[in-house]
Amino acid sequence: MTSTQTLLRTADVDDVEGITELHTQARTAYYAAGGVPTAELDSPEAYARRGEGWLRAVRADDMTVVCAEQAGELAGILMAGPPYEPDVDAETVGQLYQIHVRPGSWGQGVGGRLHDEFVRLLRDASLATGVLEAWARNSRAQGFYVRHGWRPDGHHRPGPGGADYVRMRLHLAQQGLR
Repeated sequence: MTSTQTLLRTADVDDVEGITELHTQARTAYYAAGGVPTAELDSPEAYARRGEGWLRAVRADDMTVVCAEQAGELAGILMAGPPYEPDVDAETVGQLYQIHVRPGSWGQGVGGRLHDEFVRLLRDASLATGVLEAWARNSRAQGFYVRHGWRPDGHHRPGPGGADYVRMRLHLAQQGLR
């Protein structure tokens, strides 16, 4: 198997269309595999909302959006920032909102590079813990995060298709990542 170098860079406004397309492809792959009808996932309205969300994130002072490129093409994206939930202490915790990898790039180390970047962002901000939510039916994502040291913390919230989002935590000191 030939290894392709993955380059990381901060996203900018010019990346939003490509990010939105990649996000749409990735989320359609895992939600459709989990039983959510494709029509609910790739409608023009949903696509537009995703694009608006990515534009806000790229412009936000408190969020970080990172693009992963292979051979000059967008292969993955990362969005991180302060925690959403009020029960999570923003003084010690950063949230991994999203890692998405283009389905054709799965298994090539893109997600791992983006995860390493999230850990670096936590360390640079002197945060001890990461938090994320994974859709309960997305076993691929949950397996990825478990392999990287994340564990469910018992918090759930409703998600699409009648399946919850499961909150997971990564404690840097426990993983030897601090």
